[in-house]
Amino acid sequence: MFRSYRRAVTDTWPDIAPAAGTPHCGPPSHVPEHGWWVTRHADVRAALTDPNLRVPPVESGPPGTLAWLRASVSRFSAPHRHAQRRATVVDALADLDPDALRREAAQRTVAVLDRAGDRLDVMRELARPVPLRVLAERLGLADPAAAGTAVAVVAAAYHPGVDPASTRRADAAVEALLALVPPGPPEVRANLIGLLVQACDATAGLIGAAAHHLLPPSGGRPDGDEPGAEGTTALLAEVLRLDPPVRATRRVTTTGVRLGGRDLPAGSPVLLRFDAANRDPLVFTEPAAFRPGRPGAGLLTFGAGERGCPGDRHALALAAGVLDVLRARCRRTRTDLRHEPHPTLRVPTDLEVSVR
Repeated sequence: MFRSYRRAVTDTWPDIAPAAGTPHCGPPSHVPEHGWWVTRHADVRAALTDPNLRVPPVESGPPGTLAWLRASVSRFSAPHRHAQRRATVVDALADLDPDALRREAAQRTVAVLDRAGDRLDVMRELARPVPLRVLAERLGLADPAAAGTAVAVVAAAYHPGVDPASTRRADAAVEALLALVPPGPPEVRANLIGLLVQACDATAGLIGAAAHHLLPPSGGRPDGDEPGAEGTTALLAEVLRLDPPVRATRRVTTTGVRLGGRDLPAGSPVLLRFDAANRDPLVFTEPAAFRPGRPGAGLLTFGAGERGCPGDRHALALAAGVLDVLRARCRRTRTDLRHEPHPTLRVPTDLEVSVR
């Protein structure tokens, strides 16, 4: 699809079609049985920073269960508990050097490719295990490989509304993770696990999307004059804009809210569509075109305000470490791509590449 990285720099990349189901930008609209959809960049940013739109509450459960984990992490916390719990995550990330994470992810990727043979599934062998194992090791978990496996089980059931069988498997995985996390107060340990869980699908989805969009097809001529390490980061940022692994996030109004010229009643479910807002023509010139290095792009994929992702630099570093190596040694073997069924995430099921 993209034959030359030199062409990316000279603004001749083809347009990337919107992901399936991505709505066009417009005023907030009410979707029967689902609530309000918010698609414009300015409206999404306003909603993310409005204290009257809050993360939907979750119910707790017995200690060591999935329900307990959800109710203990900053991601789903009520405002009066969010700041303290977020500080736990910020403190943990402050000890992690993004450049070191990138180097370690690259080293692990090289090791996987060296023993892979001539074909490899990026999602199974790299996108999911490598970032999780690097992050789990740096956070001090006793068995990073086992932790990565358990985190994937929890991530599959993390958002409310999953089937009971997935919840039971996730309960067992949370218990296993608590045995691996360093000793500390229960809430601190829960938020370390939550950090890994939130990194799981989002980072894997970014790596999968980037590999799909950026790697040349098998049989094509090697690209010359590819950009260096900085180029990978710029390319990833544009992939995040055009094909974000997190397509949306949920809020609920606590009072009547005026947003984007619409009156949203108290108690309204609200879905903030990052995928649409990142293509808002009022913010992005030629929004469907792949333009790495856009100045002041206002990317919303990592959120905004006090609940913006605290680990955005770390996630980009882990993904960049994997992509640095993939760009040097791999080619795509097919053009189609399937994604896991999920209302707000966009994660490829598999992605085969040839290895050189």
